[in-house]
Amino acid sequence: MAFSRQAVTDAVGDGLLSFPVTDFDANGNFDAASYRARIEWLLKYEISTLFVAGGTGEFFNLSLDEFREIVTIAVEATNGRVPVIASAGMNAHLARQYARIAEEAGADGILLMPPYLTECPQSGLFDYARSVCGSTDLNVIYYNRANGLMNAETVKALADACPNLIGVKDGRGDIQALNTIIKTVGDRLVYVGGVPTAEIFAEAYLSIGVNTYSSAVFNFVPEMAVSFYKALRAGDSATVARLTREFFIPFVQLRDTCPGYAVSLVKAGAALVGHSGGDVRSPLTMPSADETKRLQALIDHVAR
Repeated sequence: MAFSRQAVTDAVGDGLLSFPVTDFDANGNFDAASYRARIEWLLKYEISTLFVAGGTGEFFNLSLDEFREIVTIAVEATNGRVPVIASAGMNAHLARQYARIAEEAGADGILLMPPYLTECPQSGLFDYARSVCGSTDLNVIYYNRANGLMNAETVKALADACPNLIGVKDGRGDIQALNTIIKTVGDRLVYVGGVPTAEIFAEAYLSIGVNTYSSAVFNFVPEMAVSFYKALRAGDSATVARLTREFFIPFVQLRDTCPGYAVSLVKAGAALVGHSGGDVRSPLTMPSADETKRLQALIDHVAR
């Protein structure tokens, strides 16, 4: 780890968070050189933390060896400029392996994904997360989404049991539930907005004290993503409203035309601005020519 626990907590809790796509070549293999170049490009912009092999980075589509290489490259490329958070998940056994690999590669923390597939009781989710937290010295952020939704009481119990749990990332967009967690657990943890295209929720998040969020569109419109975040934090409601109306609402409408486009459109957008990361891996699919044209129009509009 290059950063202290407090430094990672501060970085995650206040600043724009980057979730880069993972680069594949024409044959669908991980492209290390292209990925390194992507990280170096994105670091030219103002971000506080780099989350690698996350949802936008197709964590669910990576082998353990690919994951190890991705984290290693990210740590090398950042060279201590910002904290690097990798992912872990699937099941408790595999999640502990991911955490160990991330720790060996020099990451500063892990984003703990929900367990794979099955519905879970609160006690099971607690045991799952506690076992991973207890297996590593890394900082842990729990991703509260899908079949891994913890209620406020479970999050508090986990925070009490695991000193290295530093935060919760919301992946549901239920402001009432998230506010209940925040008011129950308090500032023991940091809270991160994490629904797909989180900017569409940014004002609601900020209203309950969630100062930051994961920005997938930062992969292809980084200047605009940074401008939006700065406007949000500065209380520039006119700029926030304009960018929401002119870019984020039509982007979300396009995203919602097909499951998985929260990732696929981001990869398409990266290619359109000259930073291709190849196609997504199945079961995701790339957007059609017409959808890509619509995405290009949105990019051109905010680039003017």
